[in-house]
Amino acid sequence: MTSRFLPEGRLLTTGTNQAACATPAALAQAMETGTVLEGVALLCDENHDLLVKLGSLTGRIPREETALGIADGSTRDIAILSRVGKPVCFTVEALEEREGALTPILSRRRAQALALEDILSWTSGQVIPATVTHLEPFGAFVDIGCGVPSMIGVERLSISRIAHPRDRLRVGQEIYAAVLAVDRAAGRVVLTHRELLGTWAENAALFRPGMTVPGYARGVKDYGTFVELTPNLSGLAECKDGIREGDRVSVYIKSILPERMKLKLLVIDTLPPADVPEPPRYFVTEGVLDRWRYAPPGCQKPGGETVFSS
Repeated sequence: MTSRFLPEGRLLTTGTNQAACATPAALAQAMETGTVLEGVALLCDENHDLLVKLGSLTGRIPREETALGIADGSTRDIAILSRVGKPVCFTVEALEEREGALTPILSRRRAQALALEDILSWTSGQVIPATVTHLEPFGAFVDIGCGVPSMIGVERLSISRIAHPRDRLRVGQEIYAAVLAVDRAAGRVVLTHRELLGTWAENAALFRPGMTVPGYARGVKDYGTFVELTPNLSGLAECKDGIREGDRVSVYIKSILPERMKLKLLVIDTLPPADVPEPPRYFVTEGVLDRWRYAPPGCQKPGGETVFSS
């Protein structure tokens, strides 16, 4: 099952969307069918209406139609202001003649309502596309369809613990997530991310003893340093002076022990920091998950496990 309503920005440059926004006749057809389209918000005027570029025309989204919750005050106006210069989704509500010019009247609120109806039909374990909208110490906020927001808690971004979601993601990044639960009464979904990044065995299979590879120091202890090789794989390196948490380092892989779910490492050197986090390597990008177990079969240590259930 795939979502019919994508995060904002995914439709903008498609041929179908561009054709539907190109002419008054095409916009009238979209109005008739209730099709969700996208355009770039040119500005927010003094009334907090959004003006949207549509081919040779400029559409208007009235303030109360800019987002779910604006009309009743449950959504703040920053949700309007922050869309300037960015793609916005909408349905076409009317084509009005104003001062001799044709002005499409649009509704982002209606597009979001349609998306939310679809979102609340999702099932636990469903893999969905998402786009990162902003980052807080406690989690990553994402657009899961037409600007409808959700959040992935920092503890569910990966198996390897991080100090802040910016260590893993960046704003505007297109990612995948899995539905952990659907709260239809509250009108929201709970998401997770780590289950898509592979099990211990899947990640360990990318490496072999004797390799020297880059990683990140995620935990500096008096008995050694935990170094992340992938978001779902870390190993313990011997103590080395001058290593701080968050440092990018090169490590020599001494051994890989599946039965104990351990990697023994040796820090070789510190490396220059990366400009942006590396994109996640996904082992799952579609379908519906039922159960996910991090530890390999026969491992003596318990590992993380997620049971997806409706």
